[in-house]
Amino acid sequence: MPATVPAPQWARSSTAGAPPAATSTPSTNAETSLPEAPVPPVVEALPPLLPPTPLPTVQSPDGRFVLTDTHLTVLGQTFGLRELEQAEVQRVRWVLWVLLGGLGLTTVLIAFLQNWLHTLPAMVGLATTALLLAYGQRGTNRLRLWRLGREAAHFTLPGELATWQRLVGELNRRISRVHDRAAAEAAALLAAAEAELVAVQALPPAPDNTLPTPFA
Repeated sequence: MPATVPAPQWARSSTAGAPPAATSTPSTNAETSLPEAPVPPVVEALPPLLPPTPLPTVQSPDGRFVLTDTHLTVLGQTFGLRELEQAEVQRVRWVLWVLLGGLGLTTVLIAFLQNWLHTLPAMVGLATTALLLAYGQRGTNRLRLWRLGREAAHFTLPGELATWQRLVGELNRRISRVHDRAAAEAAALLAAAEAELVAVQALPPAPDNTLPTPFA
């Protein structure tokens, strides 16, 4: 009977190398911590200006002069109150009619005294030239509108001077009111712009987030 040969058994030698230990590799998904961006300070907005109280429409009895809260219409021509600087009205005389009446009256008197004219033609001439002189002396009302950066506008308005002076006084008050409102709006916008500029200048400088370049 043949002898049985035992199966070979492998034994771990003490000189055998140990299995390599698991090494930890750095995570490529690690996020680089960057400094947070500075938060700009909040600039409080100025309270808005309240709208002005609307004023009633004012006009002359004949409708030649119509004044609203924002516009003026004179003889069909409309102007914005912001484009006007000032208005004035005064009584003026018709110089041409005054000269014609005075010269005509003098000529008729000289001709009558020199017996160049009879009584009836002289009386007619004196009456006509006197009417011309009176019409020139009566004159009319001249309205002058001073416009910003442009030539002044002139208008002829008949009637009593006191009525036109009252209307022009109201016009000047509304012109001043409109310009004061525009100045207040401009001042509010300028203050807001200055506050925003100061807030931006007060921010710290942004840090340099550029990564250093490795040496070869």
